[in-house]
Formats: sequence, C-alpha cells, structure tokens
Amino acid sequence: MRSVVEGGVSERAAVRRRSGSSGQRRRPRVVSWYGGNGPGIGDYMAQEDDWDRDLLLDPAWEKQQRKTFTAWCNSHLRKAGTQIENIDEDFRDGLKLMLLLEVISGERLPKPERGKMRVHKINNVNKALDFIASKGVKLVSIGAEEIVDGNAKMTLGMIWTIILRFAIQDISVEETSAKEGLLLWCQRKTAPYKNVNVQNFHISWKDGLAFNALIHRHRPELIEYDKLRKDDPVTNLNNAFEVAEKYLDIPKMLDAEDIVGTLRPDEKAIMTYVSCFYHAFSGAQKAETAANRICKVLAVNQENEHLMEDYEKLASDLLEWIQRTIPWLENRVPQKTIQEMQQKLEDFRDYRRVHKPPKVQEKCQLEINFNTLQTKLRLSNRPAFMPSEGKMVSDINNGWQHLEQAEKGYEEWLLNEIRRMERLDHLAEKFRQKASIHESWTEGKETMLRQKDYETATLSDIKALIRKHEAFESDLAAHQDRVEQIAAIAQELNELDYYDSPSVNTRCQKICDQWDSLGSLTHTRREALEKTEKQLETIDQLHLEYAKRAAPFNNWMESAMEDLQDMFIVHTIEEIEGLIAAHDQFKSTLPDADKEREAILGIQSEAQKIADYNNIKLSGNNPYTSVTPQIINSKWERVQQLVPKRDHALQDEQSKQQSNEHLRRQFASQANIVGPWIQTKMEEIGRISIEMNGTLEDQLDHLKLYEQSIVDYKPNIDILEQQHQLIQEALIFDNKHTNFTMEHIRVGWEQLLTTTARTSNEVENQILTRDAKGISQEQMQEFRASFNHFDKDHGGSLGPEEFKACLISLGYDVENDRQGDAEFNRIMSVVDPNNSGVVTFQAFIDFMSRETTDTDTADQVIASFKVLAGDKNYITAEELRRELPPDQAEYCIARMAPYQGPDAIPGALDYKSFSTALYGESDL
Repeated sequence: MRSVVEGGVSERAAVRRRSGSSGQRRRPRVVSWYGGNGPGIGDYMAQEDDWDRDLLLDPAWEKQQRKTFTAWCNSHLRKAGTQIENIDEDFRDGLKLMLLLEVISGERLPKPERGKMRVHKINNVNKALDFIASKGVKLVSIGAEEIVDGNAKMTLGMIWTIILRFAIQDISVEETSAKEGLLLWCQRKTAPYKNVNVQNFHISWKDGLAFNALIHRHRPELIEYDKLRKDDPVTNLNNAFEVAEKYLDIPKMLDAEDIVGTLRPDEKAIMTYVSCFYHAFSGAQKAETAANRICKVLAVNQENEHLMEDYEKLASDLLEWIQRTIPWLENRVPQKTIQEMQQKLEDFRDYRRVHKPPKVQEKCQLEINFNTLQTKLRLSNRPAFMPSEGKMVSDINNGWQHLEQAEKGYEEWLLNEIRRMERLDHLAEKFRQKASIHESWTEGKETMLRQKDYETATLSDIKALIRKHEAFESDLAAHQDRVEQIAAIAQELNELDYYDSPSVNTRCQKICDQWDSLGSLTHTRREALEKTEKQLETIDQLHLEYAKRAAPFNNWMESAMEDLQDMFIVHTIEEIEGLIAAHDQFKSTLPDADKEREAILGIQSEAQKIADYNNIKLSGNNPYTSVTPQIINSKWERVQQLVPKRDHALQDEQSKQQSNEHLRRQFASQANIVGPWIQTKMEEIGRISIEMNGTLEDQLDHLKLYEQSIVDYKPNIDILEQQHQLIQEALIFDNKHTNFTMEHIRVGWEQLLTTTARTSNEVENQILTRDAKGISQEQMQEFRASFNHFDKDHGGSLGPEEFKACLISLGYDVENDRQGDAEFNRIMSVVDPNNSGVVTFQAFIDFMSRETTDTDTADQVIASFKVLAGDKNYITAEELRRELPPDQAEYCIARMAPYQGPDAIPGALDYKSFSTALYGESDL
C-alpha cells in the first residue's frame, strides 16, 4: 500500500522547499496503534496499514466517510454547543479539533492559541495530535500542516484514528480484537433473525435488515421486523436510521441511497455507525451478562433438582418392590401336596433368574446416581442432598439386606418343606400298605372268635378247636408288631403335620379299637374252650406242628412281600448301595426259606399219608390253621416274582444316583474354577483402586476394559446356572465335591459387578471434580501419591493421625499446639462431617479442590440480580421475564418470596433470600 508521505506530503514539502518557504513544520506523522492498551486495535490498525489511503480516492467511499465522520463528530460536539459543516475545513484552525478531543475523552487539553496566523493553527493541531499520541497511538506521517492545509485524506484518516481510539478500542467480546469483538457482538445479536448474516462491515449491511435487527433485539417495541422485506433495502435503511435518530439519540451518519448504490459500502463508515449502536446498548450488554450468570446458576440448580427427583422416584420404586417382595418371601404357609410346593420352588427360581437381576442393576445405578449428584452439588458449592425420610442409600441397603435374609430363609424353608413332604408321602403310603394288610388279615376274625361251635362239637373237635385257637393266638401275637408299626407311623405323621392326619387318625383308631376287641374276644373264647378241655383227648400232632410252623413262615412271607414292595427314598450313591447290599443279603436267605417251605409242606403231606394209610377221613382243612399249602405256594410264587422287580427298581435308582453324582461333579468342577476366579478379581479390584497410575482418563479406560473383561466372563456364570438348574431339577440337596454353592457364586458375582461399577464411578467423580475445579493432572497425581503414601493398610481411607501427617506433608500448619489443633479440627469437620473417624480419597480430593480453586458464591448471584433490578433491593416479575429465558424466569418467580423492605412496591420479589437459599445458607 503506497504511503501518503510518498504520494502527498513529501511532494508538497518538496514544492515548499523549491519555493523557498521557511515556515515552521513538524515531521510528518502517520497514525498507527502499536502499543498502549493491548493488541486489539493495534492488530486491526496494522492490518489496515494505518488506513487504506488509496481507497479514499474512491469518490463514493470518500463521500460516505465525510458524511459519517461529520455526523459522528457533531454527535459529540453538540454536547459543547457547536458543530462542524465541512470536516476538512472546520478543523483547520485546531480549535474544534481540541474541543472534540476534550468532549470524547473527558479531559482538559492545553489552552489553545486564539491567533489567526498559520503558526497558531499549526500549534493548536499539534496539541491535538500530541494528546492523541499520549493515549497510546503512535503517529507517523500525519503532520499539522496537512490538517491546516485542509488535506481531505489526512483529515479523514485522523478522524478515523480518533474514532478507533475512543469509540471502538474498548469493545471486546471474549478476548477478541476491537473489530472482531464488534463483529462478534453484531453476529450474536442478529443470530435469531431470518435473512440476516453479518460476516463483515460492508455488504452484510446493504439490505438494512441487520440495522433493524440490532434495534429490534434491544428495543423490540420500536421496530416491526416481520413487516420488513429484503428486496426493499432503501426503506429498511431509512427506517433504521430514523428510529435510531429519534429514539436512540444516534445521529443519521449514512445515506440509504449511497449504501445501496455502492457495490461495496465503506467499511469505516459502517463500523463508526455500528459502534454507536454498541455504546447505546452497552447497558443492555451488562444486563445480559448478569442474566447469563443467573441462568448458569439456575441451570445448575434445575439440573440438580431433576437428579434429586429421579433419585426419589427410583428409590421409591425399588423400596416398594422390596417391601412387596419381602412378605412373599416370609410367607411360610406350607402347601398340601409336593406338587404345589415344587411349583412354589419354581416360582422362587423365576424370581431369582428373572425378577431380581434387574433390581440389582437398579440398586447399583441408584448408588451411582446418588454419588454423582453429591459430587455435582459439591462442585457447584451447593449443600449435600438429603433424600426423603426412609429413602437414604442406607435405608435401601437395610431393606436389601432384609430381602436377602428373607430370600435365604425362604429357599431353606422350601427345600426343607419338600423333604418333609417327601417323607410324609412315603410314610402315608407305608401306613396305607400296612393298614390294608392288617385290615385284610383281621377281616372275619371277630366273626370267627364269636362262633359257639364248641357247644355242639365232639371231643376231638374241641381239642382241635383249642389247638386252632392256640395257633390263632400265635398268629395274633405275630401281628402285634404290625399294629405297633401302624400306630407309630400315624404318630409320626401327626408330629410332621401331615395334611390328611384326620383320616389317618380315624383309620388308626379303628385298627386299634379292632385290635383291642380281637384281644378281648380271643381271651373270652379261650376261657370257653378251656371249660371243655376235659373232652379234648386227641389231636393230630402233625396238623399242630404244621400250623405252628406254617403261621410264622406265612408271616415271614407276608413281611418279605411287604418289604419287597416297600417304597424307598435315597439321596446318595452310598444309600442305594446299602439297599442293594441288604437286598442281596435277603436273596441269600431264600434257599433256606425254600427248605423250610418244603419241610412245612412235607408235614402236611405226611399227615395225609397217615390218614390214608389208616383209612381216616379228614374233615376238611387243617383245623389248627387257615394257612393251606396252596396259600404258602401262592405267596412263595409271589415272593419269587417280587424279587426281580425289586432288583430292577434298585438298579434304576442306582443309575439315577450315578447320574446325580455326575451332576454334582460337573457342577463342582465349574464352581471350583468360577469361585476362586471371583475371589481373585475382588482382590485385584481392591488393589487397582489403590495402585492406579496415569491420567484419570487412562485409569477410567483401564477400569472400563477391566469391567468389560469381567462382563465377558458372564457365560461361565450362565453355564454354572444351567448346571445348577439340572441339580435342582434332580432334587440334589448337597454336594461334597465343592464348598461353593450357587448362592455364594451369585453373591460374589453381584458384589464384583457392583464393586467394579463403584470404582469406575469414583474415578468419573474425580474427573468431574478435576474439570469443574480446574485441577491439573499433576495436582491430581500429587494428591493421589500423598494419600497413598499415608494409607499404610491400603484400605482406601486415612485415620485422623494419618490424615494429619498427610496435611503436614502438603504444607498445612496443623502441628500439635492449640492453633494447629483448632485448624485440624476445622478441616476434619469439612472432610468427615459425620464423625466416622476416617477420611476417604473423594473427601480428600473435594477438600484440596476447594483449597486450590474458586467457585460461584451467593454474593456474586446477588450482585447479578442487582444489575438486572437496576440497583434496587428488589426485582419484579416483569424484569425477570424480560432479562431471563422463560423457563428460568418462571422458576425464579415461583420460588422468590415477596420483598418486605421499606421501599417495597406491589409485586416486588426478594432476590437476596432466594440467592442465599441456592447455596444452602437459608431456607428457600
């Protein structure tokens, strides 16, 4: 860019030297801003190369700058009761130039010289230029002579420098330069408006919509923006200029026709005019900043309230589920049948597989949400969150403990009840079998004992009747054990609370009453027979011997048949092998029993031979017993048939127990791998939480990978659950091959998942603390190193003495004297408010972050509200709705108490008590 000194002033100076002019001249200076008050305007000036002198030769731009700069100067000069008409003529004597600088700076310049001579004018202009230079503007190539001579380019350049220094320099948005800050301010203010896209200070303003958008954004009642049309720029521009001049006291510095008729409007003219809008609305900018601060605080508070409401709902739902489930688990009313009890067991399995796991996740998530909420409250300097009565994390943990205790007791009760009902069913069936056998035996016995056949019988018949009665008594005595067994089984069924005890008792009582009656009738008949004993002379010894030997043998066979048909329940391979051994021992006695049978049948055969040999006609069957050879043979054949059936039943049960043993070993093999793996992982996560290195993000990534490796192990747990399902379906209740039960595995797995998630959450909260408080990674590592150094037992917490030593190592004066003890007690009340006697790492980090960082305070929020209220001690609902977003304005209005001060007006709200309540310093 060509220098003005080269193209203009130097030529003029050369002419003066050639013409012999000896007038006093200063060295020409050009305005450039390199130092002073920061890089903002200086960077812009350097980029512009002082100002674009060549472009000033453009007549359209020069016209725009003349009008704009003249109007700008007059907007300040009118405060001193004067104005200018021609910018390059009215500043030539320096008087109005000095007056302009005094008005815009608020400072006094040296007294001007009132003479009319050229030298007086040059001196006055130099005083103005020196004042400009004193404000941090380095002047190069602009001399007083050019201004006095009315050089239009130099005069306009000087005025532009003054505008930059006193109107644009102080504009800064987010640490940007003056031009960039003004442009960014315009972009933000016009962003919501359609057809407005401010990218520069020339063509972006040609259609006039941007000017109208700026006015409407701050004074919407002045502009009907929706009625403006992009294709009518002249109307748009004139509307904005007229409104700004009439209501905002911004003089009309531009002509709509000039802007529309120029391909590229003059940037300096646009910037000068737009800067007037910026200063006119600067008060609104302060209010916006204050509103932003309030919005930030309220947004944090609203987010925390949402988190609190979420916690309350999740806690209520979980507690309601626990309270609804515990009575079901504590219900110990047994069912009548084993099928109904097995259905209850299946319902319990569904609860463990389907209903409980999601609640375990909800409980873990609830603890994570609670910890995250408390961390956010600490970071935002808010009081800790206290859940509603009965909804603390400890209350939920207590309810969960009660649930698990009820759950464990319920499962034990179910298994014991199933065992009890199995035994009851076995005993009831055994009772029915023995009762049926006994009732079958006693059938007709009372009728037989009541007979009076001895009254008409012969002597031999009487003797036979006596012997027959003796045989009956022997048989009756043999059945005494069975009756006692029936009574004992009925008693045991009563003691085990068998559901059908009344019918059992009725049947048992009938059997006992009948047995007593049989005894009484037997005794009466014996007395009657003994009265006629003299008439008994002969008896067939063989029949008697047969009867005596046949009766016990018959009883033995009946007992054998009963035993061979007896039901059995075993739970181990050893028990079934014991039954098989007993059965084998019974089979070994069969040959001797067969010999006894043949001997008994031989007695009967021998008696028949003697009778036949002596031509004795026997009258019917053996008079001493009803057990005929046919009965003996029939029962013997029945025993022979039952033995192989018993063999098959025992073999089937043996196969079943071998299968159960395989299931036990299969489960034990997997459990003995999974159980120690879970224990090892629990120990590892304990060490990891203490020994983690690297950045918090690295630690969190490591924990997430570690957590994923644990989740990837879940198929092994599922395999174990499937094996456990098979064991339960097989009604296997113990396993000597492993010390790990499925309950141990489930509890360990749930604890491992919960511990891993909690450890990750602690690191996430540390990241929140670090980012919110601005703690560097080095500080965080230093805090961790100091904490771990004094955590001798690696328990994740410090005792009071360990914590004191840690503070001393960090430079805190807490030595053992009165002042040091008082300071230590103050710090302990902060890090251990519940007096638990230990300091966790999170509490230690929170304390160190508060010591090293700063946060918003209630006083800052009160000051922000005061700005919005226009320095009043109260604020109105209309002011809140105007300055804040709708939802946050209504949030404040709903929670602010009425203002009670002496200067209160109707509808006044107390923003001070509201602000202190946000930080827990009083009740909202």
